[in-house]
Amino acid sequence: MATQRMPALQSFIDDLRAIWASDSDIGSCMEKAKPLLEKLVGNQELQDRSVDWPSTEGRKNLLLYVDEQYEFAVNAVVRVPGRKGSVHDHAHAWVLYGVLCGTESLERYERIDDRSRDDFAQVRMTSVSVGSPGKVDLVPPFDIHAEQGGPTRSVAIILRSTKLGDITQRQYDPVTGEVRPGPGPTQIPFELTA
Repeated sequence: MATQRMPALQSFIDDLRAIWASDSDIGSCMEKAKPLLEKLVGNQELQDRSVDWPSTEGRKNLLLYVDEQYEFAVNAVVRVPGRKGSVHDHAHAWVLYGVLCGTESLERYERIDDRSRDDFAQVRMTSVSVGSPGKVDLVPPFDIHAEQGGPTRSVAIILRSTKLGDITQRQYDPVTGEVRPGPGPTQIPFELTA
């Protein structure tokens, strides 16, 4: 017998599937999904349950759901206090990043070199926004960014247009300019049952 998913997560997935069924533009789907993720990360039961979730340090994500038909994925990350994140992109994937508990900052960068080399990029930070419970940021494909942990443990729910781990992303060193291609985070299956 199949286990029943947590109702708030199941409702979120059902609503996402309805959006993807009615719109073939992934960017538009992600825009429409933003208020749904805002509602999910504002869910008190989900916030309470996340207290016991395992850390995802070491470039891991909890994999809550992958849609076989539409290919979007729902992940979670659990960060230790003061975590320093790398500057990276998510290749062609769209990402909605919603803070469930704690605080984090999202740093955005722009590339300022001539883009003549694949292994080198000059990047500069253009903005920093603080994420608190209920706040959701949309990160378009190839946007360079970093998530930084706040003073306490933080948890975020992430909606991705495709499952990461299977695609090549890039990490950027803002000091040396080095660009390192590599796989996305390791996906750890994690069930949220009723």
